[in-house]
Amino acid sequence: MEIKIYYEDTDCGGVVYYANYLKYFERARTEYLEARGLSVPALMKQGCLFVVVHAEVDYRAPARYGDILDIATMIPDMSPASITFSHVVRERQSGRVIVEGSARLAVTDGNGKVRRLDKETVVALQFNHG
Repeated sequence: MEIKIYYEDTDCGGVVYYANYLKYFERARTEYLEARGLSVPALMKQGCLFVVVHAEVDYRAPARYGDILDIATMIPDMSPASITFSHVVRERQSGRVIVEGSARLAVTDGNGKVRRLDKETVVALQFNHG
């Protein structure tokens, strides 16, 4: 997934504001699901909501206004009721790693109760799993 860095993405030092990477991870997860035929709104209508329960971000190098970042996303771990997504963010032109991170999401029913993923969703997520 591609992210173009705009002025609004940066802090007073001209570097991408650290918390924005969590937003980029969210976009990358949505794209990952959609590439496997899974629609977040459709899952929500079926009573399947994902809630972030743990996130980690390791900052390796700064990204700046005008940079184009590529985000690679994969699922290194999945259980019936949780999914861990990992992300590697690279600056496109140089290929240098900007950020590495992960987020573990619990599957809930929309009322905060943990639930299991249905078989069709598991099969779709296992496509290119890991």
